[in-house]
Amino acid sequence: MLMATETAPEVASSLIDQSGLDLVRFGELLAAIYEGPMEMVPWGHALEMLRKLVDASYVSLILRSPASDRSGLAVHASEHGTSLEAEASYNSYYYAIDPFIKLPTDRAVTVDEATGTSNWCRSEIYRQFLQPLDIRYLLGADIRTDDGVECRLRICRPHAAKDFSATDKAACAMLLPHLKRAVRLHSRLDVVESERTLYAGTIDRMLVGMVILDESGAILKKNPAADEILAENDGIRLNGGSFEIAYAQESRKFQYLLRRAHLGHHGGGPAIAEAMSITRPSGRGKLGVLVRTVPLSEWAEDNRHRPACAVFIRDPERKSRASHDVVRKLFDFTPAETALAQVLADGLTLDEAATELGISKNTARAHLRSIFSKTGVTRQATLVRMLLSSVVALG
Repeated sequence: MLMATETAPEVASSLIDQSGLDLVRFGELLAAIYEGPMEMVPWGHALEMLRKLVDASYVSLILRSPASDRSGLAVHASEHGTSLEAEASYNSYYYAIDPFIKLPTDRAVTVDEATGTSNWCRSEIYRQFLQPLDIRYLLGADIRTDDGVECRLRICRPHAAKDFSATDKAACAMLLPHLKRAVRLHSRLDVVESERTLYAGTIDRMLVGMVILDESGAILKKNPAADEILAENDGIRLNGGSFEIAYAQESRKFQYLLRRAHLGHHGGGPAIAEAMSITRPSGRGKLGVLVRTVPLSEWAEDNRHRPACAVFIRDPERKSRASHDVVRKLFDFTPAETALAQVLADGLTLDEAATELGISKNTARAHLRSIFSKTGVTRQATLVRMLLSSVVALG
């Protein structure tokens, strides 16, 4: 005898009927869930909508990262508004005494169903923390993404209210698959932002000026090194938001590279990464400039204010900001040897370095001999080249 089974569309249709949600409200909730990762308080709007939908006093969303060294986040919605806090406080204490955990995956259940009414009312977390806050009933769901992010949705009602109904659970169940996808998006965006911060920090450490332009040539972003170089007004500067080059021939070449980079952004030409030098009227060493296209991806929306090209500026005379600790640990230098190696890398002679550090020339020579022994080089020029080409610049 064949058993009748419900298909996915039938299950979805059944949940819609049980939830009492009309398509307009359901669509609004979905929009809020998918926009959640981009909000200042992630999912704050969606949680507030859900709170009102099921007539709850509080709704919380707790995200736990799969990385043990990274704290998660906890988002709360109540009649007082939405808030965002680190998840560390929940992990350090509440999680250890909370019996309402390890719920069936991707399914909404009440705390009384999961733990039993008497057990819940005797629990430490209820008696010490929730009862004084007038929280009696909980509806919860646990989600775990494929990349290991754990998500806990908790919806609370006061003692004077009724427990959550089948209609409330159906409404929550309708949203869980979409919340799971949105959490995955949040995780991906978080990784991208972490990488962006890492790369931007590396460029800053290497003292490379970076200016991002949109397709109209307007500046979207500058880093501190670019601000410092441009403020010197020595060969290149900003005038009314546009680049101004001191010498006409170099200015024409620079503008030509910018136009080519913008054409490459829109596919009207090849993406470029071309370099030129800019003469400084002060007579100091020429600035190195690289103009690079930021390609427009095939599916990118038409937004004239998205990055179109990047201008990188390097002043060869700017001193390195290599971390003292990175140099010391990389080569096993003493603090005195580290200080000497750093000023030598900045271009000082050994005698100048001794004066700079306030030590005798004989002491400087003794430190240099020890540095040579530890690095395996025998010439000062080779030492400087080794320091500048090592990971020291990234520290």
